[in-house]
Amino acid sequence: MDKAIFFDIDGTILNRENGITEITPRVKSAMKKLQAAGDKIFIATGRPVSFLYKEILEFGFDGFVTSNGALELVDGKVIFESLLDMDGVKKICEIADAENIEYILQSYPETYLKKNSPACEKFCEKIGVDYSKFVREFDINEISISKMECMTARQDLENLDVIYKKMLSTPGFTGWADPFHYKTMEIYSDKVSKATGILKILEHFNIPVENSFAFGDGRNDGEMIQTVGTGIVMGNAKDELKKFGKYVVPGVHDDGVAVGIENYILGDDSKI
Repeated sequence: MDKAIFFDIDGTILNRENGITEITPRVKSAMKKLQAAGDKIFIATGRPVSFLYKEILEFGFDGFVTSNGALELVDGKVIFESLLDMDGVKKICEIADAENIEYILQSYPETYLKKNSPACEKFCEKIGVDYSKFVREFDINEISISKMECMTARQDLENLDVIYKKMLSTPGFTGWADPFHYKTMEIYSDKVSKATGILKILEHFNIPVENSFAFGDGRNDGEMIQTVGTGIVMGNAKDELKKFGKYVVPGVHDDGVAVGIENYILGDDSKI
């Protein structure tokens, strides 16, 4: 029976901040061998579609789990979308506006960003996202979204942590803060994750969970690593994630994804 293999992006198949701006030839070849064998390959990312690079969109993946599971795409069509409660979104935005915290409101196909948002623009530039295509003038009462991304240039981390916790206390919402990317925080529904998105994809293609694999390195990969039939963790991941994986492969700079595909999915006789 066909297998389904899911790949995180940042720190797994790419590491733009440390020089891997394109999928390496060895990893590309391994992925294409999976498809040639009749298996299906998917992206599973916290990014919305508008944050995906052209190479990812045009590579030939069989589908996408995006926005940390809030939106799933197959053949360019939405097969599932979980929208946030807009009253909660407006409450979070009110807190953010009062505390000098900027935000990107993410949906499909549109992404919304208020004018005069220098921290968000700087963040997008840093990760190679073209924010010129975002909607810059909008009425929050007339849109729907599936995920938020908050950013600030504030340096008072202790106070910022208190504010972020207040924002995340909104019923039905969850998320996590990253202190390294200009104090960013992702906010999404507490009913979704990469794992729930993967289950939607597996159901769509009628592939049993035991025939699924996932590669990841980040804290938002924990649920999917534990949910799929075989979780594979990158060597550059934190130790707390490695304990959940069945296998740990070399890091992204050593073509760990290709190593995992060769050894644990295609078999040793198909090494590249």
